[in-house]
Amino acid sequence: MAKTTSTESDPRHSWPFAPRFKRNGFGWRSDLPIQRIKEALAEIKQVGKKDPVLAAEGALLLLGKLSPALMNVDSSSGALGSWVNRAIETLVPVIATAPVTPAVRKKWMQKLWKALDEDEMPYLEHLGDFWGELCAVPELAAQWAVELLPTLQSVWSATAPGHGYFKGTSACLSAMLAAGRYDELLVLIATEPRPWWHTRRWGVKALLAQGKRAEALRYAQEKAGLNDPAWQIAEVCETILLESGLADEAYRRFAIAANQSTTHLATFRAVCKKYPHKAAEDVLRDLVDSTPGSEGKWFAAAKDAGLYRLAIDLIHLSPADPRTLTRAAKDFCLSQNDFATECALAALHWIAQGNGYEITAWEVQEAFDALIAATRASGGDVQQAKARVHSLITGSHAQKFMLAALDRSLSN
Repeated sequence: MAKTTSTESDPRHSWPFAPRFKRNGFGWRSDLPIQRIKEALAEIKQVGKKDPVLAAEGALLLLGKLSPALMNVDSSSGALGSWVNRAIETLVPVIATAPVTPAVRKKWMQKLWKALDEDEMPYLEHLGDFWGELCAVPELAAQWAVELLPTLQSVWSATAPGHGYFKGTSACLSAMLAAGRYDELLVLIATEPRPWWHTRRWGVKALLAQGKRAEALRYAQEKAGLNDPAWQIAEVCETILLESGLADEAYRRFAIAANQSTTHLATFRAVCKKYPHKAAEDVLRDLVDSTPGSEGKWFAAAKDAGLYRLAIDLIHLSPADPRTLTRAAKDFCLSQNDFATECALAALHWIAQGNGYEITAWEVQEAFDALIAATRASGGDVQQAKARVHSLITGSHAQKFMLAALDRSLSN
């Protein structure tokens, strides 16, 4: 077990990342600061293997330097903000679990508050969500709740001159939760002039902390506005039901909304992983039904699950990416001849109908070659396959382009 200390670690320690995070030290591009954040996290993790207190001090140092250093960086893509949030989520447990005396932790929390309060962009907003965890003990969380609560009450007061913004809102709510002031927290949230999910989620946490799952479920769905993140609310409700042993109800009510991912395939995998008792085909059909008119977008999910017949049915209903279809035709040429043939034909069909982003003549040829290879592998009639291609091209939006691309191949 690491030794507890009442004083900070060796001040002579030099952090290589520190001079890289100077105020206004980066230009407008986000790639370099993201790389520097990755390097700093790796450095702190490495130190933490031997000295958790020193690692925590490195985490404090980095969090204090982030916002001033990133002032000039273009964060419009969201990539930099995502990496800052990831850094916060990585560093919070490093700080929270470091074995230090109450006096040292109190000093650390003051440093963190200074960084949060002076965060202009803001980049460190997410840090407030972990305030109670960072306090480590209920007593310190209670002190922070007492310190922050009057300002938050003033900001939310109907009689206050104007309705301002308080950087310590999440920190205050998190501290109250960690201090066990559940009923006070719920009463406070009820006073917010414009309630929204970012605040109400703390009420859900307070009810769950008291073991009131049914009430928490109802509370999460109350007063949901049009601008509230529906998927986040669904995710919380799904978790409550799953932890209550109500998997079927969780699936029926929230699975699809709660597990939306960056791709249809990733969404399918997320739902299947969370509900292993559900047949993959049933999950996929439910997902397909949830997006009428976009059936073809679930092709990759059907293919991934080995549901080849369903995959073909889907790409006959609506477009799928021709490149994805061509790749599938090539990958399954030998193992699933009929499937590969249908994929190649579908790729050519959807190209002919004008689908696919900036499709080139080479990609048309690639889809055609995949069709011929699959046809030969299955012992099919190559001339008949060419005739089918002629038929689907004739009269299509891309007839001239595709005939020019396949001129030699179709005439041989």
